[in-house]
Amino acid sequence: MVAQMAKAVTAHVITTVGSPEKAAVCRSWGADLVLNYRTDDIPAAIRDFTKSEGVLIWYETQREPDLIRTVDLMARRGRIVVMAGRQAQPVFPVGPFYTKDLALYGFTIFNATPEEQRRCAEDINRWLADKKLRVLIGQTFRLSEAAAAHRLQEENTLARAGTLTGKIILVP
Repeated sequence: MVAQMAKAVTAHVITTVGSPEKAAVCRSWGADLVLNYRTDDIPAAIRDFTKSEGVLIWYETQREPDLIRTVDLMARRGRIVVMAGRQAQPVFPVGPFYTKDLALYGFTIFNATPEEQRRCAEDINRWLADKKLRVLIGQTFRLSEAAAAHRLQEENTLARAGTLTGKIILVP
């Protein structure tokens, strides 16, 4: 979804994936560069794509981010947005971070004010109406199967199973 939102505001988008299936999804969403973290040299590919100028905005969705690599790949005055890894305590490269004038932001939607949520909802609704956002449903469960849906989510977030692409939907 972040990749689609970035494209909706005309950003150049780099994504990393772990399978050809997920690469195809990102390409269908308009990603400009799709890298497989299992096979590609991500730093080299990003440096080549950005002409060694670096990334301006990095959305970190990994539970255990590699901030040393991320900071190295950032453009001067770039911004890193961390949106996963509540328990994570990664190594933080203070020197390279501050000498590039970088900024680090944490993001959780539940901390947004009602006004911020309203503005975001308006953007999302507009992008949905304009067909700039498409919701990928990965798997649908009956409400009585909520435990199985939870297991699938945990397998893919905590255990990194890689068996889910898209959102989990519960129906009554």
